Amino acid sequence: MSIRVIVADDQDLVRAGLAGLLASEPDIEVVGQAPDGEQAVQLARRSRPDVVVMDIRMPGMDGIEATRRIAADPELSDTRVLVLTTYDADEYVFEALRAGASGFLLKDARAEVLIEAVRVVAAGESLLAPSATRRLVERFVSSPVAVVAQPRLDALTERECEVFALIAKGLSNDEIAETLVISPATAKTHVSHVMTKLGARDRAQLVTWAYEWGVVSPGL
Repeated sequence: MSIRVIVADDQDLVRAGLAGLLASEPDIEVVGQAPDGEQAVQLARRSRPDVVVMDIRMPGMDGIEATRRIAADPELSDTRVLVLTTYDADEYVFEALRAGASGFLLKDARAEVLIEAVRVVAAGESLLAPSATRRLVERFVSSPVAVVAQPRLDALTERECEVFALIAKGLSNDEIAETLVISPATAKTHVSHVMTKLGARDRAQLVTWAYEWGVVSPGL
């Protein structure tokens, strides 16, 4: 089954180029294009795509608000948002992740990187480069919410809390397994339990929550 994609970007040539690139892949179907966030949300509600490739800076409703509305719509619970940014230190990227995006990608990324990113996000994974994620968090998360304000954390076991903290640092399942000296299958199970108990839609949401709740601190 094809991955259904919407491309949202206010620059006509960029939008058409992204759409054409993705549509050239046999497993990807571009079901719509939008020049701003409002139209992206409307298109998403009509076509129920697997992935929305979303520019952050657009006139009217920007990509952050559009992402927030898509992530909050229960009828779009299976739709993932991949945000595009011009710079890897874009001050809006963390806000987009907090709003519900499943990851971010630089606009100057190679074609094959974008295509693979769409596939990764569509599969339910998060696209978070560890180094870039840490830079974003360190720069833009200044006031984490106290852990005690989040009762859901009480549902996690001690091991699951360790896994949660490692996810926040951008570690993959294999890296978590190596760090904790457990099997990759066990690490994957722990990650799944953390997501289920906290009610997270993906790893990107776990990362933002971990810093907001004080599970880990910027710079660590």
